[in-house]
Amino acid sequence: MNNQELLDAACPTINVFGAAYYFTPETLQAGKNINLGGMEFYVQGRAGQMGNCDPDAVSAAFGYFKPALLKSILEAARAKVEPRVAGAAHLEACAALGRAKLASLPQLEAFVAVLEKVNDAADPDSLALYAAIRTETLASDAPGRAMQLIAILREFRGSAHLVALRAVGIKSSTAHFIKRPDMWKQFGYTEDEAPEVTDVELQKMAEAEKLTDALVEPAYAVLTQDERKVLIDGLEAVKAVLSS
Repeated sequence: MNNQELLDAACPTINVFGAAYYFTPETLQAGKNINLGGMEFYVQGRAGQMGNCDPDAVSAAFGYFKPALLKSILEAARAKVEPRVAGAAHLEACAALGRAKLASLPQLEAFVAVLEKVNDAADPDSLALYAAIRTETLASDAPGRAMQLIAILREFRGSAHLVALRAVGIKSSTAHFIKRPDMWKQFGYTEDEAPEVTDVELQKMAEAEKLTDALVEPAYAVLTQDERKVLIDGLEAVKAVLSS
């Protein structure tokens, strides 16, 4: 399995299931336990490791969302809970899903070791959200840690993708509209703000995807052939469990 085949097999699954815990009933309850609503816990939780920085910095790290929406959510959340507290609680909610769903996965310890090897090899320079979350202390148990590492590697690629979009000259809001037009309003935009998508934008999106692969490839390239199989087999097992 070459590097591109590895990325093609691993990254889509990480993208989908690294977000699997965001709005589960258990995660929503964890937010309520610290007096945060669903979107407040989602935004403040994901951004928590960035600390009490200006909402504009959080907006730049997230991308995709309309800044005014993120600002209003953050201001409401910060009036209730300190960012680092929310960040730690959010990552713990991630671990809780792992403990509930992943404990019976085969080769779990080996799977965690491979995820950690990729995370350790990843370069956080210019990747604000990923650089922040990777500073958090992770769960000591294998199922919790596995789920956390999948979520963190999702942030790795997501942050790299923002850099790639900037490099090819496409706004993250436009990229969001191209990928998820059905969620345009949920991210704070109005119908009147929808961009016109031409073949030029679609070509830039394709270029951005290739550049994103190039940015994350060195982290995955450190894996041996045996480790690549452990990673893909583990992700397939995660997909099966979390999809059921």
